[in-house]
Amino acid sequence: MTDDTSSAPLPTHTFTIPSSVAAVALLGPADEFLRLIEDSFEARIHARGNTITVTGAPSEAALVERLLDELVTILRTGQNLSRETVERSVSMLRTETREKPAEVLSLNILSNRGRTIRPKTVNQKRYVDAIDKHTIVFGIGPAGTGKTYLAMAKAVQALQAKEVNRIILTRPAVEAGERLGFLPGSLSEKIDPYLRPLYDALHDMVDPDTIPKLLASGVVEVAPLAFMRGRSLNDAFVILDEAQNTTPEQMKMFLTRLGFGSKMVVTGDVTQVDLPSGNKSGLRVVQDILDDVRDIHFANLTASDVVRHKLVGQIVAAYGEYEEHATRPEQVERGGHGRP
Repeated sequence: MTDDTSSAPLPTHTFTIPSSVAAVALLGPADEFLRLIEDSFEARIHARGNTITVTGAPSEAALVERLLDELVTILRTGQNLSRETVERSVSMLRTETREKPAEVLSLNILSNRGRTIRPKTVNQKRYVDAIDKHTIVFGIGPAGTGKTYLAMAKAVQALQAKEVNRIILTRPAVEAGERLGFLPGSLSEKIDPYLRPLYDALHDMVDPDTIPKLLASGVVEVAPLAFMRGRSLNDAFVILDEAQNTTPEQMKMFLTRLGFGSKMVVTGDVTQVDLPSGNKSGLRVVQDILDDVRDIHFANLTASDVVRHKLVGQIVAAYGEYEEHATRPEQVERGGHGRP
């Protein structure tokens, strides 16, 4: 979109699609990706054969050229482009992150049955990198940011690479104020609903036929947090999910289970605490306690890292804005709970 107040013609830049890359793979079916790129920048973009011309302000044209370079790099890794890939690449370039889009979107963590698990945002890549570098990592963020799913993928990757001998997946069995003792059914029937999300993620990453064998042999263990008490977890990749529902005492108990040759990832959303009123969340206080301890890393994910339906990210952001506004001192004094 040119500036009508300027009589000087805007410069034109030329980008040549490498012969090793099919133009339709870069531009999309019926030029879908090309139109998306044009809508994302203040520039006119035209493709003819293997040549793309970009007309616009130098800063915008330079960003378009960088984007095209990144998309070509992604294609050369064997990955196909999608609208999501293009949109996320644009977002990364706009926010001027130190990581290049191709570095983030082409990092393969795990492949299974023709499906590859990769980070989709800069913060997700930083989270994955932190798991590689640190013994204990906390992944804190709202629903849909991939904090548990990516930790599961790293656990399976570590098991396949024989970096650990087993995977232990655990959750506190407290949700919506219910306690196991008051739920109907046998112990396994009581436990199963709380652990089902972990089983579901595992099914995405491991051949379903092998899962019963892995569980029976103890190579993979899925159990409530209470079952961790008194144990020392050696040569294991241990994931504590829904950690916002631990008490400070439970969090201490879990972290001190760390054994030799093990790695721990703790995930949770501090805005979704289901503990009885008056109980502190172990996830909320642990950063103040362990912030200065070496080899422990806190990774924070936000609404911009939500990789579910676009509306999920918008819902998370809207709730965060509402809650921040509702807890401001002037609103509390007036008894307000929302926008004035």
